[in-house]
Amino acid sequence: MKGVNVLKSTDTKQKWTKQRKFKRAVAIILLIQMLTAAPAVSMAEGSDANTSTTNAATTTNTSADTSANTSNTAAAPAADTAAEVVMPIVPQLAVKSAVLLEPTTGQILYSFNSEEALPPASMTKMMTEYIVAEQVKEGKLSWDDMVTVKENAAEQIGSRVFLAQGEQYTVKQLYIAMAVGSANDATVALAELVGGTEQNFVKMMNDEAKRMGLPTAYFANSTGLSIADMPEAYRPDSTKETVMSAMDAAILAKYIVDDHPDFSQFTTIPSYKLRDRDTDPIINYNWMLPANASNTYLKQFAYEGLDGMKTGHTSAAGQCFTGTAVRNGVRLISVVMGASTEATRFTETAKLLDYGFNNFEIKKTIPAKSTIDSAKTVSVKKGKQTSVPLVTDQDVNFVLPKDVTGAPSVTVNLTTKELTAPVKSGTKVGTATYSYKVQGSNTPIQRTVNLVTSQEVEKAGWFKLFMRAIGDFFHDLFGSVKNLF
Repeated sequence: MKGVNVLKSTDTKQKWTKQRKFKRAVAIILLIQMLTAAPAVSMAEGSDANTSTTNAATTTNTSADTSANTSNTAAAPAADTAAEVVMPIVPQLAVKSAVLLEPTTGQILYSFNSEEALPPASMTKMMTEYIVAEQVKEGKLSWDDMVTVKENAAEQIGSRVFLAQGEQYTVKQLYIAMAVGSANDATVALAELVGGTEQNFVKMMNDEAKRMGLPTAYFANSTGLSIADMPEAYRPDSTKETVMSAMDAAILAKYIVDDHPDFSQFTTIPSYKLRDRDTDPIINYNWMLPANASNTYLKQFAYEGLDGMKTGHTSAAGQCFTGTAVRNGVRLISVVMGASTEATRFTETAKLLDYGFNNFEIKKTIPAKSTIDSAKTVSVKKGKQTSVPLVTDQDVNFVLPKDVTGAPSVTVNLTTKELTAPVKSGTKVGTATYSYKVQGSNTPIQRTVNLVTSQEVEKAGWFKLFMRAIGDFFHDLFGSVKNLF
């Protein structure tokens, strides 16, 4: 029996040896076949076969082939969980709607019924002001161009400077009369100059509203008057009245601030004499101008740093005011609509601006060219490098309560996982959204910036691609052979 066991052990060992030799033989044959086929696969740079080979190279050799210089980038100090923001106690305002906006970030600091479309009265003229200023900026008009007053302008009622048909004034004179005295006749004269007719100009206003993204804004005329108060021969066919939400008014003011930063040369004029024969000058309807600090009655409304923007009043709209002020380098834009008295629209604006300036500050949370741990690179196909570093394309600023110190969380959304060389520096590959939670609210404070390539990647030559494919081939081959044993 013992001899039988020995024979069985010897047979098993011989069988195992034969299997091992057979596996080695198979591996050698496979190796020879793959080596013979490798050049054909590697040389076909434009073929489908090479596409898969290059993709493999991208995956396996990222660290080996990447030579990016990332010394000018910094890791974004974002938290896994967003810091919670406790908002200050908001003021109670005696208005129908209100909003407070910081224009560089577009962040809303206060909102009350701000999306409701309401009659804006003469705040409508902000759009007229914007379009005329754009015409000057683009060289289509000059401030010194002469404007001949037509019948429609001469027949306007409400706030006006009593222009007569056939009189001539410069664009600048009429613009000041519109911005300072809210003059309906001066406004229509400018609208007809630009559009040929007021209704043609109104079409331009509505087109601009769409471009700016003002969802509730609709203009029936250039002034903000009710249609029934327009000269009968010049009324629109539609009976739809001018409306605009407080939010839309704030965004419109932001466009003025951003695109025409010299707006205050007009809006801060305390008074203006249009004609030498005029007994009294035009008085600015904006009581909050700092220049009024020396006025016995108006000094109670004067507000430090306030330099605009536009008042409005009709029986339908009530008292309205879009204000803007700068303190310590920070600008805020406020809108109140539907106040009961002329004084109230300014006292409520002061409360709104105080709320912003006293409680908030702009914080540069994430600098431009920051990296994100979860998206440091993106693969590059057929490039001299197989990946390229990603960075944020701009600063991430938040307007936050002054006592907030925590970092925001970050969410990455890549629109592509692989680029094909050549790749330009600054190529967008996705976005990064930074967020703060707000206590007691399901709506976080968010900022989204682009993720872009931080350098260019040139297309690799055929020889480099060939050698990379050979390297990947042997790497994969020996891994496969190893697994046979």
